[in-house]
Amino acid sequence: FEMIDAIAEVEGIKLKAVQHRALVGKGEIGGAQVLLAKPMTFVNLSGQSVFDDMDLEFAVMRLLPKGGHGGHNGMKSIIQCFKDSREFPRLRIGIGRPPGSMSPQVFVLKSFNKTEREVMDISIAHGMNAIRKVVTEGIDKAVSTCNQTRKSRV
Repeated sequence: FEMIDAIAEVEGIKLKAVQHRALVGKGEIGGAQVLLAKPMTFVNLSGQSVFDDMDLEFAVMRLLPKGGHGGHNGMKSIIQCFKDSREFPRLRIGIGRPPGSMSPQVFVLKSFNKTEREVMDISIAHGMNAIRKVVTEGIDKAVSTCNQTRKSRV
């Protein structure tokens, strides 16, 4: 929810209505109408109403014009809600893999430490820029300039 909260704050969009199992807010980004949504379901049912990504290194961002679910149940649910269409953009921000024998369920719910928080805040800022670019310049232009190839240093 951090990305949605950050975009809503910067763009002055109030998330106050509940629709389709999500808290939503309507507004504009760069003059274009947008609808922001925070699902109120379990992540595996995200499509009923965006999600963490353990398959990307911590704080690494990927903007994709379309694609599959990559084994992520939340993305499977979203694809199902789009009548099995994979033709929608998605912004992924990595959280990395759990250390040692920590369970994935515990890992995705843990808070970031100070260093992780600083790095993730930078990634969220880059993500907000990517979303703005998608809305104002289109997905192809955004993808060509927004994807990161660096390795995280956390």
